Amino acid sequence: MAQNTAFIIAGAGLAGAKAAETLRAEGFDGPVLLLGDEHERPYERPPLSKGYLLGTDEREKTYVHPPQWYAEHDVDLRLGNAVTALDPAGHEVTLADGSRLGYAKLLLATGSTPRRLPVPGADLDGVHTLRRLADSDRLKDLFRSASRIVVIGGGWIGLETTAAARAAGVEVTVLESAPLPLLGVLGREVAQVFADLHTEHGVALRCDTQVTEITGTNGAVDGVRLADGTRIAADAVIVGVGITPNAETAAAAGLKVDNGVVVDERLCSSHPDVYAAGDVANAYHPLLGKHLRVEHWANALHQPKTAARAMLGGEAGYDRLPYFFTDQYDLGMEYTGHVEPGGYDRVVFRGDTGAREFIAFWLSGGRVLAGMNVNVWGVTDPIRALVASGRSVDPERLADTDVPLADLVP
Repeated sequence: MAQNTAFIIAGAGLAGAKAAETLRAEGFDGPVLLLGDEHERPYERPPLSKGYLLGTDEREKTYVHPPQWYAEHDVDLRLGNAVTALDPAGHEVTLADGSRLGYAKLLLATGSTPRRLPVPGADLDGVHTLRRLADSDRLKDLFRSASRIVVIGGGWIGLETTAAARAAGVEVTVLESAPLPLLGVLGREVAQVFADLHTEHGVALRCDTQVTEITGTNGAVDGVRLADGTRIAADAVIVGVGITPNAETAAAAGLKVDNGVVVDERLCSSHPDVYAAGDVANAYHPLLGKHLRVEHWANALHQPKTAARAMLGGEAGYDRLPYFFTDQYDLGMEYTGHVEPGGYDRVVFRGDTGAREFIAFWLSGGRVLAGMNVNVWGVTDPIRALVASGRSVDPERLADTDVPLADLVP
């Protein structure tokens, strides 16, 4: 079969693997090439900061498919040889080894890269980020040997690694530039819940801080210096200050890029034969009426199914509401919906916030924009329906646990 009938997937993570799976499930029998820069077969990332890092999940549980799946489904999985250049007009990609491959359709599932901290000492031994399986392995070893670490960044990765470190008995200081961890994501009312959670578990939480230097001795980390001159001693530093979409090759190829590869609701880019899914995709969301780049597992899981069907010429559109989850200590939560920072006028709590068994709803003009269930389960469907309805709800009934959530859905 001619090479230009191939469907190439650039990026062999969860999104890439799910796209390949969908292509085969939808009956595509042409060549499927799944190309990645890592030497691990596709795996999921949530366990890296949750169960696998805690030691409660086995390594095998992180992988998307068993090793034999790719050969059994005639998926040409090539690891350690990433796509480094695109030629959309010529329908060709260039790989890290210099070879070129033609394609009929191309999916960019290249993911993202942790941001580096732009301060002196950021390259010292003992400065860690968490994005790959190897990173999680290093942190597991670190938690067995270190007595005190500093986590820079109070986002989801920072707080989940903090919880894992505390479970291993490591002293942890969290440094956050905002007044509260997760403030931009959750707002003050709910962010305080997570601040209190970590403080109660012995974390030294320092907010409104600016890191000016990571200090070291003989090339290895020994502490962190703050803008006020304070120095915090540390055996290691974990940096979790966000991620950047891996869209450089797309931009160099002339595709429209703006905070990721810009795609429509079918996940098609500015070139009709190039698609994008997962962290790298800034996708138009028809329900929300805006482009949105979502850096969470659910997008990497579900978007590729839409992209693959669109690549095959079928009816496809991605309108699934953003969803993410976290597990920290004895707190588990799920979040459904989307709220821009400061984009709400009221938070309604339903349940017992003191016991951390509640649902929080973010409202604007009486309309539910998002809901987060904390240690309350089986409620994501009515929360999703409330958000998707776009209708106003009575805040008093929303807060009343005697009123079933399903009764509030128009």
